[in-house]
Amino acid sequence: MGQLDGRTALVTGATSGIGLAAARRLAAEGAHVFLTGRRQRALDEAVASIGDRATGVRADVSDPDDLDRLFAVIGQQDRGLDIVFANAGGGEFAALPDITWQHYADTFNTNVGGTLFTVQKALPLLRPGASIILTSSNIDTKGAASFSVYAATKAAIRSFTRSWAAELVDRGVRVNSIAPGPIETPGLSGLAGDPTAAEQLLKGLAAGVPMNRLGSPEEIAGTVLFLASDASSYMTGAEIYVDGGASQI
Repeated sequence: MGQLDGRTALVTGATSGIGLAAARRLAAEGAHVFLTGRRQRALDEAVASIGDRATGVRADVSDPDDLDRLFAVIGQQDRGLDIVFANAGGGEFAALPDITWQHYADTFNTNVGGTLFTVQKALPLLRPGASIILTSSNIDTKGAASFSVYAATKAAIRSFTRSWAAELVDRGVRVNSIAPGPIETPGLSGLAGDPTAAEQLLKGLAAGVPMNRLGSPEEIAGTVLFLASDASSYMTGAEIYVDGGASQI
């Protein structure tokens, strides 16, 4: 028997990287997982890699209409939700003189607005004992040149974690967040302009980690499983740093 037998999960941003690894791990432990992503082909491939414990719904979390459609699909299945992993997000480098209104709006609408309204619209479907997991970043407590807008969105996610944990505790719903360090994902490599720059970026990031390596999406997925399962039943309002010691040492 799996740790999550009979439970239903939603994972946003689940077509690659951390989201896909988490969806696979939750399904492997017995959950039925709803996956979202913006690209239909990638979403179909992600669902196929998991099998009949996965249902894909194309959705951009920054689009209110997409979120309405997503939760309508979940509601029609009459499963409720036991786990919400609000993971969709991203960012781009922009030095302070180069930040535009569009850069600011795109980053906040996805990372902050997408997380906020994903959780808000999930509320009617949450079962007692449900676990909400947010993707933050260890950058929420550190400074990062040319990454200030992204860092600010992750600081907002940390604040959401505390506030929503207080607000939902009487419903028996737990809210926690995960703060990854540099994880070897397509999104991280994509911050660089070309393969050579990507290699240099990843090497530089790994050198700044006490464990002297990047993390893997599967390592974050293990933490998602912990927060989704009864193993973390006495945890709410917490943020777990999974960053090779970068924020602690």
